[in-house]
Amino acid sequence: MTPTPRRILIIRRDNIGDLVCTTPLIAALRQRFPQAAIDFLVNSYNAPVVEGHPQVDRVFVYTKAKHAGGARARLGAYLDRLGLAWALRRRGYDWAILAGRTGVARMLRTARLAGAANIVGFARPGELRGLTHPIALPGQPEHEAAATLRLLAPLGIAGVAPPLSLAPRPAEREAFARQLAQCPGYRPGMPVVAFHVSARKPSQRWPAERVAAMMRALHQHEGCALLLFWSPGAPDHPQHPGDDDKAAAIVAACADLPLLPCPTERLEQLIGGLALADRVVCSDGGAMHLAAGLGKPILCFFGQSDARVWHPWQVPHVVLQPPSHDVGDVDVAMALEGWERLQGQGKSNSTS
Repeated sequence: MTPTPRRILIIRRDNIGDLVCTTPLIAALRQRFPQAAIDFLVNSYNAPVVEGHPQVDRVFVYTKAKHAGGARARLGAYLDRLGLAWALRRRGYDWAILAGRTGVARMLRTARLAGAANIVGFARPGELRGLTHPIALPGQPEHEAAATLRLLAPLGIAGVAPPLSLAPRPAEREAFARQLAQCPGYRPGMPVVAFHVSARKPSQRWPAERVAAMMRALHQHEGCALLLFWSPGAPDHPQHPGDDDKAAAIVAACADLPLLPCPTERLEQLIGGLALADRVVCSDGGAMHLAAGLGKPILCFFGQSDARVWHPWQVPHVVLQPPSHDVGDVDVAMALEGWERLQGQGKSNSTS
């Protein structure tokens, strides 16, 4: 007999894209159990992914010690976790879902502190005996969204994972819309194409001169306005390297185009700005999954990552991944050909 949970806690500790790929659980759980309370426990870095989501009841946020700053701040972060554990325990969860293929042991400790009666998580045979419902890891490469949905099997939920979902803040989107309207050459009704040019892995970084050349080509052929997103900061910053120099080169090369530079200090800014776009060009990473969560068609570059596991989920997309697995080997002609395929794709998905 399929259980009927009252309160469900979803725990996800890792990166932005991973958390976005967990959002299909929200729709699947809400459809199956419309009366249940569905809560998330996430870190302060990625919390805006689920904060304000209309199908999430509460979001609990903790700060990772490495993000807290100095020794005093780290001590404060640990003390805050004690209060958080008490708050979770008071909620009285009957189910905890440990969403992620790694870091399960830490999530398990949190679920135990929360007092969850049933704990679901991925485990290899003989590992993590504290799980009441261990789920075998996929034996073959499987998209993160599809793999994560396997965790709902003990609750009687199976099938194809729903699309990713986000709830952008209207004020953030409107702020970018007002700025774009002031760009020279912008006209109301122009299609808007967003480029995100930052990537953690060097193999995922498309050169600035090719970004600029593609922007020019798209504006010439489609009359589109352009948004340029990047992680702000100097490239040699030891903790948080940024792409200010790369963005400045692109802006200078496209000075005569209706282009809005969009450095994003906060994740909610990036979500709101991407919500303004009609289509997105980016490399594999958190921004790509955010765009998919907003339902945007995406042209994406893949370097040293597995497109079978991380391609944009349930949105029109074209993946460009050269044999070298270095996006520096994708030239502008290849990118424009991929763009044409994306344009002609309609509502179907494609990878190459």
